[in-house]
Amino acid sequence: MLTDVLDLLACPVCGAGLAPEERALRCASGHAFDIARQGYVNLLTGDARPGTADTPEMIRAREAFLGAGHFAPLADALAAQAAEALPPAGRILDAGAGTGYYLARLLDRAPGAVGLAVDASKHAIRRAARAHPRIGAVVADLWRPLPVRTAAVDAIINVFAPRNGPEYRRVLTPDGLLHVVTPTSRHLGRLIPELGLLTVDGRKRERLDRALGAHFVHVATTTVETEAVLDRDEVLTLVAMGPSARHVSAPRLHARLAELPAPIRVPLSVSLATYRPARHPRRDDARDRRARSS
Repeated sequence: MLTDVLDLLACPVCGAGLAPEERALRCASGHAFDIARQGYVNLLTGDARPGTADTPEMIRAREAFLGAGHFAPLADALAAQAAEALPPAGRILDAGAGTGYYLARLLDRAPGAVGLAVDASKHAIRRAARAHPRIGAVVADLWRPLPVRTAAVDAIINVFAPRNGPEYRRVLTPDGLLHVVTPTSRHLGRLIPELGLLTVDGRKRERLDRALGAHFVHVATTTVETEAVLDRDEVLTLVAMGPSARHVSAPRLHARLAELPAPIRVPLSVSLATYRPARHPRRDDARDRRARSS
């Protein structure tokens, strides 16, 4: 619920804390944000334009596919790793939370923790708000300054989502960890060439380390492999929930899929990389002084 994460939130306009009033959150400067009847709050400012936010169709497909348990081994590996390093009352940010599936699995393993789900899609956040009793859900653009207080969260999980290194570094505690899940070149296997899906960059790990390198130190990477046996309708759902849904026309996809023998064995392969915040002495010392004086 939003009440569980209010102390993590900051006004996206002025950066002040947010306090509840009837059906809204308001900062001391008077900036107010309505709480939707589904329990989430939209903290996008007026000039934000998250043009790649997931559509209702993508969210329905993702909810169906994840709900069938196909990604459960991947979700459980992430949850086990993140829960192991959490303090007893850990505060978790799911940056690019989607429907809240991965965050809910993690909270099940961390009974004293609370989770903040952030995504640019209000259609996703509506689901995330009810994915677990200890999730507070917020609509925000991950590429902009996050509506989260500095050094407020103990862990960040980031699954197939944008990676804003400076902001993730800012909101994470000095002892916190960032857990990033990305597909490997084996992910989805033959479906990629045969259906014309988006390919995975073979140097994705290198690009990831470069993107985060100024703000984080790489700790470890593990590969998680599993396999799903899917019928054609399930393959269509899998494609519909991801970025390839924007790039492959439905007639072409159906035609190519009809040529594949069913059921179809699909490899699911991801890298699970862990990072700790890099030490920035001047900025960190100033932050510590502000924290002591507040």
